[in-house]
Amino acid sequence: MTKLVGIIGGTGIYNAGMLEKPQKEVLDTPYGQVNFYTGSLHGKEVVFIARHGEGHTAPPHLINYRANIWGLKTLGVKVIFAMAAVGSLNTDLKPGEIVLVNQFLDFTRSRPQTFREKEVLHLDMTAPYCTHLRRLLAAITKQLGLACHYGGTYVCTEGPRYETPAETRMYRSLGGDVIGMTGIPEAILAREAGICYATIALITNFAAGISSMRTLSHNEVVGEMSRNTGNIIALLQKTIEVLDLSRACSCQEIPN
Repeated sequence: MTKLVGIIGGTGIYNAGMLEKPQKEVLDTPYGQVNFYTGSLHGKEVVFIARHGEGHTAPPHLINYRANIWGLKTLGVKVIFAMAAVGSLNTDLKPGEIVLVNQFLDFTRSRPQTFREKEVLHLDMTAPYCTHLRRLLAAITKQLGLACHYGGTYVCTEGPRYETPAETRMYRSLGGDVIGMTGIPEAILAREAGICYATIALITNFAAGISSMRTLSHNEVVGEMSRNTGNIIALLQKTIEVLDLSRACSCQEIPN
């Protein structure tokens, strides 16, 4: 059966418990195997991938992004909702709040960013995230009473280390609003594959040097994500319920 909606779970969201009758499956791709779950939500077929693996075993710089996106495309996915735990570079954006990012700054270094390695493709990234999905998510967050910022620039670093306060100052000066380690090349590959893609970025902490000089920890990130998992799942469920999969979108035009 064709799967039409993809969910990529980030830090703290590792299983497909939100789906009805989830089934674990494996798919071989030209870039390696993909482990995923299939199920349904509100009558729509859904594929769930845990970006870091179910036990958070894959660090951000070693995630097989190409296999994940290729697999979703092969399964017939038309739209992707990607979860992301992010740090805030702006004191006006606080932990527990959602940011529906609309731009990114790429500071990754070692990650393949294209499927087209034997040809030249200059991919247009004027609007890196699907405008329609972002508007829909914004409307649902309002219905649910969730604190949400419509728009923001996502800074993607190589990881797996956190940024230094000096780097935080640089990213802020360049216009960054939130910072994470996994949004790129996911967004780029999704656009290249002709899949609508939106990131639901949950702020889990302030970036290094923003609110204090205290150290950052992965446990802090996981803890904040865990406290907000119910809100994220409610947002996904309601959005998928009203999602019109028959709607045409320029994101789904395969680039030449």
